Amino acid sequence: MRIQLLVIEDCPNSAVASNRLETALELLGIGGVLVEHRVMKTCADVRGTEFAGSPTIAVDSLDLFPGAPTEELSCRVYSTPLGLQGAPTIEQLTAAFASRGLGKR
Repeated sequence: MRIQLLVIEDCPNSAVASNRLETALELLGIGGVLVEHRVMKTCADVRGTEFAGSPTIAVDSLDLFPGAPTEELSCRVYSTPLGLQGAPTIEQLTAAFASRGLGKR
C-alpha cells in the first residue's frame, strides 16, 4: 500500500492533514506505513496524479476522497460534520480506509 499526502507549498492545512492521517493510521493498526509527503510546485507536478487541491490523500494513486482532479495549484476543502474544513476528520479518514478494507475492522 502506498499512501501519499499531496500538498502545495505553504499549504495552511498540510500539517493538520498529516497529523490526522497519522492518527487515523495508528487507530487502524497500520501506523507503521510510510506516508509520502509530496509537494506540488508546478502544474506539471500534478499531471498524472489524483490531485484535487491541497491537501489530497492518495492511496495506491487513488484519491481517498474522490474529487475532481485539477492541474491548478490550489487549496481544497472537505465537508465534515463540523462544516467545511481544510482536511478530513480522523473519523472520516478511518472510515475511508476501512471502506477499502484497510486496517482493523
